Amino acid sequence: MFWQTLASLGRVAQGYSAAAVVGISVGVLVGTNKVLNKALDPLFQFLRMVAPLAWVPIALIALQQNQPAAIFVIFITAVWPILINTAEGVRQIPEDYNNVAKVLKLSRKDYYLNILFPAALPYIFTGLRIAIGLAWLAIIAAEIVMSGIVGIGFFIWDAYQQNYISEIILAVIYIGAVGLLLDRAVAYLQRLIIPGSDN
Repeated sequence: MFWQTLASLGRVAQGYSAAAVVGISVGVLVGTNKVLNKALDPLFQFLRMVAPLAWVPIALIALQQNQPAAIFVIFITAVWPILINTAEGVRQIPEDYNNVAKVLKLSRKDYYLNILFPAALPYIFTGLRIAIGLAWLAIIAAEIVMSGIVGIGFFIWDAYQQNYISEIILAVIYIGAVGLLLDRAVAYLQRLIIPGSDN
């Protein structure tokens, strides 16, 4: 079960990392542009409501292989909370901060590094914590329905096929424990980056 879980975590790491990069980048872009936000927010809200399993057949048809399809399902599931929370964090930056940036005539780089990201980080980490849980849930579900892909989800399906109830229960406990550790890891990273954070 350890190696099955490791295989699942490898996929989560790839999909989640891509979701974090895209989600934060697009979230900052949308959050700083009112026109883009008004135009795209309904689309983001629509897409985030699509269940992870609904993306599985689309991913398999488009990518033709289980491994990249599973990573895509993780990405498309995890990206929305990161993107939406990042955009909201950027929009919630106090106007006084923006006025100070204008008075000091900060460059775009200095504004991002010294004002935008520090102010938006709590929102970004909220999105990251939600996304890691969703990513872990998504890969379990994807592995169950995708045949021939090694992982903890496949382990559960294989145990079910062979009527190994004790192994299924053990795997469920394992999944919960790993999910908790992933959440705590992101929370620990948040405490390191944001002094005084008690999450």
